[in-house]
Amino acid sequence: MPHLPAVTDPGPLTRLAYAVSRRRFGDVPEPVTLWAHSRRILLGVARFEQSVGSWKDLDPTCKALAVLRSAQVIGCPWCIDFGSFVSSEDVTTEQLRDLHRWRDSEHFTPAQRLCLEYAELASRTPVEVPPELVSALRQHFPDAAVVELAMVVAVENQRSRFNGGLGLGSQGFSTTSCAVSPG
Repeated sequence: MPHLPAVTDPGPLTRLAYAVSRRRFGDVPEPVTLWAHSRRILLGVARFEQSVGSWKDLDPTCKALAVLRSAQVIGCPWCIDFGSFVSSEDVTTEQLRDLHRWRDSEHFTPAQRLCLEYAELASRTPVEVPPELVSALRQHFPDAAVVELAMVVAVENQRSRFNGGLGLGSQGFSTTSCAVSPG
């Protein structure tokens, strides 16, 4: 149960955000109902998330896996649920099921394993990403993709901290796909 109530009597901007969310996701994601308490935050986060969605330097499967692994490491049930739902086009069911054991699963490529290792290390406190890992990533990806990886992991950390700090749990988005278990 969220620590704050959802905005249920929205103004025009929030009504638009809710309508777009319902059309895109089938429901209004709970973070949106909390951002709506502040017009500036709602607008700012919406613009930023639109920008994040337009980044295309990193392979979409690596990007989705890194975001989901970050959510797992931090332990954000909402992010795991929603991330499983929105990544269904880029990530296989086997990858979702094996994400918690990515090191020994046959369902990940060497490049995906490097992205998962980076996401895991960059999502822990303290952050300790060795330069050798970044060098290994650069063997598989151009520098722009490595920067995008670092940024999507940082963005997921921000999302997970917001959602966890306000008590958001799983909303049930992944009921039609394969939810990833925390771990």
